[in-house]
Amino acid sequence: MAQEPSRIGFVGLGIMGAPMAQHLIQAGHQLYVHTRSKVPEAISQTSAHACASAQEVAQHADIIITMLPDTPDVEKVLFGPSGIAAGLSAGKVVVDMSSISPMATKTFAQSIEALGCQYLDAPVSGGEVGARNATLTIMVGGPQSAFDRVKPLFELMGKNITLIGGNGDGQTAKVANQIIVALNIEAVAEALLFAAKAGADPAKVRQALMGGFAASRILEVHGERMIKRTFDPGFRIELHQKDLNLALSSARSLGVSLPNTATAQELFSACAAHGGKAWDHSAMVKALETLANFEVGQTAPA
Repeated sequence: MAQEPSRIGFVGLGIMGAPMAQHLIQAGHQLYVHTRSKVPEAISQTSAHACASAQEVAQHADIIITMLPDTPDVEKVLFGPSGIAAGLSAGKVVVDMSSISPMATKTFAQSIEALGCQYLDAPVSGGEVGARNATLTIMVGGPQSAFDRVKPLFELMGKNITLIGGNGDGQTAKVANQIIVALNIEAVAEALLFAAKAGADPAKVRQALMGGFAASRILEVHGERMIKRTFDPGFRIELHQKDLNLALSSARSLGVSLPNTATAQELFSACAAHGGKAWDHSAMVKALETLANFEVGQTAPA
């Protein structure tokens, strides 16, 4: 059965937000949008209504989605001058699909609930490709009733959609995801660098490993990037650094040690110091290559 068209607000039309919003428009929903820069042409040429502020978006829409870079950006859009909170009325749902602090998320949710509305944190994994193909993994925290209401919209943007638990749990799952991704990138980079320096063809090593227990999406996609030197971002190093900062700061508050996460962050920092904060996160291999004075794909000395 087709879903009844809804009035949806969307704040943040960047690399991820724009294609996500397009899927909602294509499904027949009326969108009210606001973004920091110019509304992308692909959105402005549709039925979407451009609003002057996030407050105006919230006044028009029943469900308001945010897709923003970091915790301070979300806080400003929610509670700053002309923010979403100023435009809310009871019964609306605010859905933050950014990747931000789990601790701050719980505070934001309490403030939105005090206005008679519901809040979902619903960060995503899958990058720009997943956003364009509507194949994102969506990790959700918040009330079951709000999740049930918004799930048909999630299904237009993603494939693997899970209600993890209460507010903040979606963000916690995303932080866990980013820990695993970073450590897998580091492992693939070390393995391919080792193989190449030992004189083996890293492309054929990767091909062989893809058929065994070491197979992974990181080996498949980012291993190929490392070999072919294609480091234009799907996901920028500076954004992964932000996510690992969330992991490490949260771990400190929980009294948990994450030693390999800290190492991955230091390798990202080394890349950033060499002008690489906008490189794809697979370029972590460059930091290891600097330490080895050898590049994956280079011919090993006899």
